[in-house]
Amino acid sequence: QVQLVESGGGLVQPGGSLRLSCAASGSGFSVIVMDWYRQAPGKQRELVAVISNSGHTNYADSVKGRFTISRDNAKSRVYLQMNSLIPEDTGVYYCHCNYRAAFSAQLHESWGQGTQVTVSS
Repeated sequence: QVQLVESGGGLVQPGGSLRLSCAASGSGFSVIVMDWYRQAPGKQRELVAVISNSGHTNYADSVKGRFTISRDNAKSRVYLQMNSLIPEDTGVYYCHCNYRAAFSAQLHESWGQGTQVTVSS
């Protein structure tokens, strides 16, 4: 089983930047896709950014040009660089992974516990 742990959240003023990190731990797995979701208070969770195993990325329209998703060379960490933050970006950000376990054709998914991002002056 893959475990995901997010970090890097915090309080930032509008126009500021934050970089979120998601560490994947476990053994014998191969990542299909990793992505970031967020959930604002009182609202449903939404997809923010996606990165495939090949490095292809996609973003929600609301964050295009401001957010960048990336991963390290070992593909054990995924990042979300958030620039030009606005109050609407406030919420709990979750790392999510779709992966295949070793010696198995089954597809699995894993969720991190979330990290709080607050954009406020």
